[in-house]
Amino acid sequence: MEYEIKPKSKFSFGFKELWNFNELIYYFTWRDIKVKYKQTLLGIMWAVLQPLFMTLVFTFFLGNAISSSSKLPVPYPVFALSGLLIWGLFSNGLSNAANSMVNNANIIKKIYFPRLIIPISAILGTLIDFGVTLLVFTGVLLIYRVDVNWINFLYLPLALLFGIFAALGLGMFLAAVNVKFRDVRYILPFFIQGLLFLSPIMFPTDISENRIAQLLLQFNPIAGALEFIRAVFSDYNMNLTTILCSGTTTLVLFISGLFYFRKTEAYFADLA
Repeated sequence: MEYEIKPKSKFSFGFKELWNFNELIYYFTWRDIKVKYKQTLLGIMWAVLQPLFMTLVFTFFLGNAISSSSKLPVPYPVFALSGLLIWGLFSNGLSNAANSMVNNANIIKKIYFPRLIIPISAILGTLIDFGVTLLVFTGVLLIYRVDVNWINFLYLPLALLFGIFAALGLGMFLAAVNVKFRDVRYILPFFIQGLLFLSPIMFPTDISENRIAQLLLQFNPIAGALEFIRAVFSDYNMNLTTILCSGTTTLVLFISGLFYFRKTEAYFADLA
């Protein structure tokens, strides 16, 4: 009997192979979570303190200006925190995934397993932080007595999917590039910081009357996730055009990232 060993198609996600290694995904994910909060005084509370601090900063410096220039459906701190809820998932997942191949170089050199497991588990580890922050966000909704459409919390899985796939698409690409060019780890913080201010997180997509600016915000990869999470506000009109545009960007990023990752993964063990 003969067996042929050949690489996966560059556009194949390899669901069957990933499922066969599902225990390894769990191991890597849980390991990343434990390492992240190992020997920390506050532990998981850091996942809450960061978005709350950023909300205070944005509220103090931008709250009045944005509230007066745009009709927000909720108090500005609630609006900003809803954006930072998704942003934390995306930015932390992207950062973890981009550095994941280099951080696991020793394992890559020793044994075979689907290399996609590494960036996937790096992003899945951020779901714990997201869950804790979501509980705080729910508490803030109650404190501010925001009129909420609780049934629209059913959109939460869609917000997660948009955020995860956007982070995974960019993360796969940057993880593959980072193996060869270690400049990525230095450029990444500036890239993420710049993307924060180019995303409709602390302001709505219609804040500018400039059509080009609105299109850039609508095609932002996490704009769709923001629409879904903000749909819980009773007075918020979910923009289907933004969801479609953002979803298109996310799909393009995911396919492109997967293609480049598959194209270069045969060299990871040599370059890492």
